[in-house]
Amino acid sequence: MPKPTPRDLALVAMFAALIAVLGMPGGISFFGSVPITLQSLGWMVAACLLGAWRGALTMIVFNLLLAAGLPIGAGGRGGLGVLTGVSGGYLVGAVLGMFVTGLIAERVGRRNLVGLFVACVVGCMIVVYAVGIPWSAWRLGSGTLGVAQASLQFLPGDLVKAALAALITTTVVRAYPPIVQERERERVPA
Repeated sequence: MPKPTPRDLALVAMFAALIAVLGMPGGISFFGSVPITLQSLGWMVAACLLGAWRGALTMIVFNLLLAAGLPIGAGGRGGLGVLTGVSGGYLVGAVLGMFVTGLIAERVGRRNLVGLFVACVVGCMIVVYAVGIPWSAWRLGSGTLGVAQASLQFLPGDLVKAALAALITTTVVRAYPPIVQERERERVPA
């Protein structure tokens, strides 16, 4: 991990705030207490734009603020209970998921719409589900297969969010290339 600059820290804080704002309206819960929110869209956009380390750091900051009691979770919830509850695995898994998404986004390029979509699906869906589903099953005291089947309700919305995140990323990079090029310039010797 490269040493974070003040600019890196500002971007991490800004995207942690964006993720919080995307959860403020609350969510819709169907089968249990894991709400459908727009926060995962924030995870995807942050990871695609910021890359692996800054993306993961964004979610770490968000989770620390949430654990400290700030009401930044879905529907304004906060506290350690949110992280240890039924949906906590998705929040914990998002750290690794955002790292994976950011890593893939760095490799495929931030102007590659299809590559960014794949990055979001692999990192912020598959990786996050791989942590969140067993965690939810453990917290609910039920079988993993049953929770996995109930989680199918999230797939259509998450696929739409992945497409939107890829589109948002390519649009932002075209409009404001320095958001991703700053780090790349630092690696090139002068």
